[in-house]
Amino acid sequence: MRFLVDESTGPNVARWLRDQGHDVYSIYEQARGAVDHEIIQKACTEGWILVTNDKDFGELIYRENHPHKGVILLRLSDERSGNKISVMKELLSHHIERLSCNFVVVTETAIRFARRS
Repeated sequence: MRFLVDESTGPNVARWLRDQGHDVYSIYEQARGAVDHEIIQKACTEGWILVTNDKDFGELIYRENHPHKGVILLRLSDERSGNKISVMKELLSHHIERLSCNFVVVTETAIRFARRS
């Protein structure tokens, strides 16, 4: 799969995804300081699934109706990279086929596929 990893999510998650064989674009490594509108536009235009901790992307999608190719929003109590990787591992092992074009909210205890109203 193709993942665009937001700066807030960090380079360790991007490296882990690459190690799993995924195509990854890391904002932290390749476009540090990019603004949210640029990031969501790049992800949509180029077919990346966005992985982020930034709930502002929910605003872009649900309030501004910005198109996307999939967003994974990590809403975690423990923001350490090891925990992010652990929840991503769980998500990918059970729901990889549902990530494209969906808005997915992931916590340590739940995975929710949000719907537009």
